[in-house]
Amino acid sequence: MSVRVKTAAERALRQGHPWVFAESIVKQSHLGSAGDLAVIYDRDKNNFLAVGLYDPLSPIRVKVLQARQPRKINRQFFIDKLAAAQEQRNPLISQGTTGYRLVYGESDGFPALVIDCYGETLVLKLYSTAWIVHLQELVAALQEALEFDSLVLRLSRALQSDRLNVASLFGLRDGQQLIGEASGSVQFVENGLLFAADVQRGHKTGFFFDQRENRQRVRELAEGRRVLDVFSYTGGFSVYALAGGARSVTAVDASQPALDDLQRNVTLNGFERTRVDVLQGDAFAGLRGLIEARRKFGLVVVDPPAFANRRANLGNAVLAYRRLVELALQVLAEDGILVMSSCSSRIGPDRFQQLVTRAATVAGHDLDVFDSSTHGLDHPVGFPEAAYLKALFCRLSS
Repeated sequence: MSVRVKTAAERALRQGHPWVFAESIVKQSHLGSAGDLAVIYDRDKNNFLAVGLYDPLSPIRVKVLQARQPRKINRQFFIDKLAAAQEQRNPLISQGTTGYRLVYGESDGFPALVIDCYGETLVLKLYSTAWIVHLQELVAALQEALEFDSLVLRLSRALQSDRLNVASLFGLRDGQQLIGEASGSVQFVENGLLFAADVQRGHKTGFFFDQRENRQRVRELAEGRRVLDVFSYTGGFSVYALAGGARSVTAVDASQPALDDLQRNVTLNGFERTRVDVLQGDAFAGLRGLIEARRKFGLVVVDPPAFANRRANLGNAVLAYRRLVELALQVLAEDGILVMSSCSSRIGPDRFQQLVTRAATVAGHDLDVFDSSTHGLDHPVGFPEAAYLKALFCRLSS
């Protein structure tokens, strides 16, 4: 199908932006179905601008695959994109890390799709029905471009909803094994540490690779400290803290299965389970309980979920971050370090730092932010909306 868009959208496409919103489309050749290839031409000279996947169910109506120079979208196109993504991750792979994000959506040329590598297992997660008609060709490209033993399909919450009815229409389900035998829990290496992840039922694809560099920084800071890991999930920060010589670790998470997996990850790395005190429950309530018990920690890591997935949630997200800072500071020792993280893309790095330091000031503390970080190389920021992760490393000012 051919598409014409508004002048502002043409400008954005020429600048490399991978999204075309529904309201930007001024003309299209026909209604189109999910996964149709939409070719966008400029309105003045009818020159090629981009080609992408048409998604009639999404406000992002066209998800761009190729811009500026026309190219046939086929198996070889996907193979070349996969090879380029793999090459960009080679520094990680050469260090012996076997768990990483192989494809980070639009930034790697695969809009609304991610692929995570867990050793010999790949996990492909779809965020749009537009990919489903191309799934067979994409899987074939993966088999030709990469070496792996098994492939697991994960579906976003939207694709799992009854409204989209993906299961009955296409015979797909979340956690489905596309290649190889059912794997469930798989093991991988990250910075010399061993982890297991449930790639079929775990949150997202089973693990959060985006915090790798921040986990390593915590490892470097943990020696001799009592560490508190809030929103611990399966224990990435907890295991790194133990590997860095932490005196003890306390982990707080709402999910008991995640805490069970945390303890397994602890033992996988040769540590006794008793080295980690696990507290199942709401993080806010858990922090209040630790305050009441007069517990103090030399290193407090707070890694909450995205509180602001939508603009309407932004106000509540700001309040949640402020409250977390206030609570965390009440369990932080005088010489302690606070690691505060956010994966809310609607709150930028500068605003996040202002939010954290102002919350501390209101609570009667001055914070010295001595380090910060954003994305690792396996989460490249190819356009502004791809940036979401930030972490602050803070000390109480004397």
